[in-house]
Amino acid sequence: MNSIITFLIQFNQSLLAKIDELLKIIEELTPKHKNYNPKSPKYKKLDVDKPPIVKDFVKLDYRELIKRNKELWGKTIKPVKSRGGTPVSKDITCPYCGAPHEYLYDNAGGRGQILCKVCNSRFSREKEFVSPVSFFCPHCGRSLSKIKTRKGFSIHKCVNDGCNFYQSSLKKLSPEDKHEYQSHPERYKLRYLYREFHLKFSEMQLYSMPKGSVNFNFRGFSPHILGLCLTYMVNLGLSSRATQRALLEIHGVKISHVTVSKYAKTAAAIVQPYVDSYDYKPTSYLAADETYVKVKSVKHYVWFVMDVIKKSILGYSVSDTRTLEPCLRAMKMAFDKFVTFPGMALKFISDGYPVYKLAQVQFALEKMEFPLTQVIGLTNDDPVSKEYRWIKQVMERLNRTFKFSYRVTNGYGNIQGADSHVALFVAFYNFLRPHPYNYWKPLNQIPELEKLSNMPAKWQKLIELSQEHLLTTQNHTLAS
Repeated sequence: MNSIITFLIQFNQSLLAKIDELLKIIEELTPKHKNYNPKSPKYKKLDVDKPPIVKDFVKLDYRELIKRNKELWGKTIKPVKSRGGTPVSKDITCPYCGAPHEYLYDNAGGRGQILCKVCNSRFSREKEFVSPVSFFCPHCGRSLSKIKTRKGFSIHKCVNDGCNFYQSSLKKLSPEDKHEYQSHPERYKLRYLYREFHLKFSEMQLYSMPKGSVNFNFRGFSPHILGLCLTYMVNLGLSSRATQRALLEIHGVKISHVTVSKYAKTAAAIVQPYVDSYDYKPTSYLAADETYVKVKSVKHYVWFVMDVIKKSILGYSVSDTRTLEPCLRAMKMAFDKFVTFPGMALKFISDGYPVYKLAQVQFALEKMEFPLTQVIGLTNDDPVSKEYRWIKQVMERLNRTFKFSYRVTNGYGNIQGADSHVALFVAFYNFLRPHPYNYWKPLNQIPELEKLSNMPAKWQKLIELSQEHLLTTQNHTLAS
């Protein structure tokens, strides 16, 4: 018996030795992974460069330029004497100073480029339009070239080989990277890039009346039933069908889930302007984050901007894409809460998603500069994460609270339903929900609501205050 056990032990040891030999062979044959430098330009495609130098186009007057030239140099700019070739057509004028064709050269032998003798500007014969805004590289001062046009934005690049940004990016490349860059330059981001988004802040729609809304005449039901519907749907997180069953089985009210949904949409449209125009007196600590929801089984995104000190939601947006426009809409809604924008005194914290850097650039172009701090990863591996991790955790808790009321819906049926639910959630979170941070009282206490003892009555009063706010706003608009 002992001999069998000894044989099995020796056989097991020989197998382990063979396994070690095979592992060494596999390790030798496995190609070694190159040590990569995360600061290399090869990994900077998602980085956002600092804003460009923006210069507005100001059209000059060629008569004033001719007069000024005579005052400075004592010489008059004379018309061009064409000596054959391809003279400039009489209907062409300089788009920069308005000089007529008598002062224009055919600068390329009929290939399209024209030179103005008065202002020394060059333009195309086929394209006389001049962009009202010009972008220049902040590193070398050269004008940027538009290289691509995408849906919603255009890409401008500095093509100057002597640009400091380009030269410093080249120096950071290893010899292997330089060899790869010569054969595959598209894999590297070495030049300065700027994305010009075709968005106008004045045209951004923050409020809209959803489809399927109804008026509150209450022919078959009372305002109390409306308050019950919102209490079950928003406060307790029930779906419209579960709310219908609760009203029937608890209160004996027979109502369809479609009517419950329409009540919620209409209430959201009425309450939203009041909630968004409320004076929250925000602090200088704001944080932003996004979470996903499903609309007809398709992933959509909800954006939140929060005052992390007072815990109020200041901005929000629902979108079908994770792009710049909904992020800007939520941030603009939050920044509108400030009487005076704090500027560089503001502390804005987000995750590492690059769209927040793009939004920072867009606000800087609108003369609203602010510092952005991005907390990257899930662990505190750097000083920034250690200092601001608590703010990121506050946003994650907000997302969990929102998901509690969202999960029971199994996704939204349309984008209007998603907008309505988010608007009602923000109203509940800011004005009706008791928070442990505020000793189990609402974050923003309204005296008219504090006098009421039950939640359906509070919802009715909040809708009444919102209707009064709408009427006041309409009267001010008509008066002006």
